[in-house]
Amino acid sequence: MSGGFEYFDVILFAMIAAFLVYRLGSVLGKRTGQERQGREPFGGVGGSEGPADDAGNDNVVAIPTRDEPAEEEPDTPLGAAITQIKLADPSFTRQGFMDGSRSAFEMIITAFALGDMKTLRSLLSKDVYENFSEAIRVRERASQTKETTLVGIDSTDILEASLEDGIASVTVKYVSDQVNATRNEDGEVVEGDPNGIEKVTDIWTFARNTKTSDPNWSLVATRSPN
Repeated sequence: MSGGFEYFDVILFAMIAAFLVYRLGSVLGKRTGQERQGREPFGGVGGSEGPADDAGNDNVVAIPTRDEPAEEEPDTPLGAAITQIKLADPSFTRQGFMDGSRSAFEMIITAFALGDMKTLRSLLSKDVYENFSEAIRVRERASQTKETTLVGIDSTDILEASLEDGIASVTVKYVSDQVNATRNEDGEVVEGDPNGIEKVTDIWTFARNTKTSDPNWSLVATRSPN
C-alpha cells in the first residue's frame, strides 16, 4: 500500500506543478513582437558630418521613456521657435531634449578630458570636432594630461532655438560644478586645482536635420557667456 501512496503523491505533485506553470504563463503573458516601443525624444548627439548626416551611430543618449502630458510653450519668440521644431519633429519635447542634452554634456566633457577622439567624432559636428581634437593634440605634444570631474550640473536653460530649411538648432546654457586640473609629464599641476570646485558656465548649440530619419543631434557650436 505504501508504494501506491507514493505513486499517487508523484502524480499529485506533477499536476500541481503543471497548474502553476500554466498560471504563471497567464500572468506574465507572451511577447508577440508587436508591443509598442517607447520613443527617445532626444535620440542622441552624433554625426561627424553635422546635422545633415543620416547615418546612425552607437553613441546614442538614451532617455527614459514615459507617457508625458502635452507641453504648452509660452507665447514668446523662443516658445514659437520650439513649437516650429515640434511641428517638424513630432517626437521632440522640451523636457526630453533637456534630459538628453545633460547626458551629452557629461559625455563630451569627459571624452575631451580623456582625449577620446573616437567618442568625440560621433558627438560633434565636423568643425567643432576639429577644434576639440586640435586642443587635445596640443596637450599631448606638451606631454600634459587633463583631469575633469563633473561634480554636478546646477542648471540647464534653453536660450535660443530656430528652424531653418529643416535644420533645428537649440542653444543651451549649462552651469556646472567641476574639478579641473592639468598635469605635466611629471604629474605636477600646471593649471587648475585638483582639490577645488569651480563653477563653470558653458553655452552650447545642438542641431539636427529634421528632414532625415536620424534622431541624433550634433554639437555644432560652443561659446562662453559674455
